[in-house]
Amino acid sequence: MKNSLLLLLVLICLCSCGDNKNIPDVSNIKVKSDIQRFDKDFFSIDTNNIQPALTELQKKYPSFLNDFLYNILAVPPQPDSAAQKVKMFLHDYKPIYDSSQLLFANTDKMQKEIERGLQFVQYYFPKYTIPEHVITFIGPIEGYANVLTSSGLAVGLQLYLGKDFEVYHSDYIEEVYPSYQSRRFEPQYVPVNCIKNVIDDIYPATNADMPLIYQMVEAGKRLYLLDKLLPETMDSLKTGYTQVQLDGCYENEAMIWNYFLQNNLLYSTDPAATRDYMNDAPKTEILGEGSPGFIGQFTGWQIIKKWLEIKPETTPEQLLQTPAKQIFEEAKYKPK
Repeated sequence: MKNSLLLLLVLICLCSCGDNKNIPDVSNIKVKSDIQRFDKDFFSIDTNNIQPALTELQKKYPSFLNDFLYNILAVPPQPDSAAQKVKMFLHDYKPIYDSSQLLFANTDKMQKEIERGLQFVQYYFPKYTIPEHVITFIGPIEGYANVLTSSGLAVGLQLYLGKDFEVYHSDYIEEVYPSYQSRRFEPQYVPVNCIKNVIDDIYPATNADMPLIYQMVEAGKRLYLLDKLLPETMDSLKTGYTQVQLDGCYENEAMIWNYFLQNNLLYSTDPAATRDYMNDAPKTEILGEGSPGFIGQFTGWQIIKKWLEIKPETTPEQLLQTPAKQIFEEAKYKPK
């Protein structure tokens, strides 16, 4: 029995080592992106002296405070009205802040994972300016989870409190964020979403009016790039699918592709016809209950991988510069 268990462990290790995705060694790339706990400083404000406290906070966060007040909280420009809204927010969101401190009392792991991703960003995109700070904040529940600002990567902890956090299941919030989205409100999604912000900055999306197949290839580029920048992160986190959904996509890859072919969808530019495959959703209606939404990114990802089998020397920068039409035509994707 012991020998059998030992053999099983050895096989698992060998399999894990074999699936290393050719991860480059980035340990010598120096990246420093410190954590700034704006959330703690903001909720330490003396509510009897809002305006002086904001003035002091401005000294520590000269750029981010304005982003937070006017873009995230949407406070009015008048000082008295702004102070009143800040005071109300501090009162109303104190329980959310307190809950966040239980999960994020220590942010070392989060910082390490983000910095690891940024090392790969620097490796593959050496000219890109790495954000120097990760700034944690508490904002409106129905607002931002992540945003890249001039100050750095801003992370709204109010949307990472765990899928079972009671507030997410109130009637109002479930209208804003249905359960298929709030199940991803887990701390392990913070690094993934931060690196997605960076990808969007490196490669802004401009493909909404393309034929569906080119939209899928463009989404596949992003997912492939995310895979390169977070090579040790589970694919289910990167896709946003459950592991069961992801396994189902691979098992039914040919069927999914045949559906697009048989219904002449590849070159459709009608948003009403393409949105079901390119937007987040609880499922892809036509593919059944077990399917994930945004199925187009999965198919695009497989096309990218097929194309890179033909052109293995392609760098991520070259991939992004290659037109989706060219990639699709050269890949000759035909899953079995």
